[in-house]
Amino acid sequence: MDENFHKYLAPQDTDPRWGLTVVNAGCAHIGPLEPYPINGHPDHHHFTWNSWRVLQEYQVIYILNGRGYFESSRTAETTVVEPGTIIFLFPGERHRYKPDPRTGWDEYWIGWTGEIADNLLRRGYLHEHHPCVPIGFREEVLRLYTNVIEQTRLERPGFQPMISGAVMHLIGTIYAAMRQPTVQPDVIDRAKQLFSAHLGNAYSPEQAARELNVSYSWFRKRFKTETGLSPGNYYLQLKIELAREQLANTELPVKHIAYELNFESAFHFSRMFKQKTGMKPSEYRKLRRPDYDGDPSDV
Repeated sequence: MDENFHKYLAPQDTDPRWGLTVVNAGCAHIGPLEPYPINGHPDHHHFTWNSWRVLQEYQVIYILNGRGYFESSRTAETTVVEPGTIIFLFPGERHRYKPDPRTGWDEYWIGWTGEIADNLLRRGYLHEHHPCVPIGFREEVLRLYTNVIEQTRLERPGFQPMISGAVMHLIGTIYAAMRQPTVQPDVIDRAKQLFSAHLGNAYSPEQAARELNVSYSWFRKRFKTETGLSPGNYYLQLKIELAREQLANTELPVKHIAYELNFESAFHFSRMFKQKTGMKPSEYRKLRRPDYDGDPSDV
């Protein structure tokens, strides 16, 4: 998946009869001192900290790394947004938010409309006066976001009910997390966040240790003690899991998947994939999708 991606669905791509309709989705990596928001959003969604914004849809935003600030017409003061925070936006609500320029942040978001969301609000499952919810790093939450974003990118026939169902799953998962005690993430949780946010980048466990301000030898030992894997193997396993999803659910060529996940080459990716799964990427895709015609360049 690209670091920065967003898509706004045309009216013919939506189906209001379903009860919940996804209208946009995206993700962005904002580095320190980088302008925010990134360019390319339509006028009715673009905003700045000084201009505020009002939407006619619901949005759920996941801030994975970095920190920032949020304000809305229903909150009495500025909320400091920490890593692992969910931000809910509501139709007709005046709001603004931004990353701290010293840290930037990684954000994932989905916008949706429909009577199901209205019912959730009326029944108290969504709270306009408490839009920022700390849930920490949740792999399942991140997986649901990336799945919706990827399916939105592909726009296969019938994709709208599928991603609408995923949004309901996402809201339920967030609601369950909200009811659990909030704990401060430790070094290993933060490391997992960093690895998940950099699946498509040139990133390393040594870089993670530096960002966490710990020695690499201590970090490697502590990580393996808690997870059973070295940081490098855990990071590679995350990439392989994402590759498996893309091979099973998309028609992206193997070379493209290898490039997106920042492997040295398609052959290196194929070797690592076989080492972890027991089969080549092309073999795995054929097993999961026997109707796939194949790409001559697949390895």
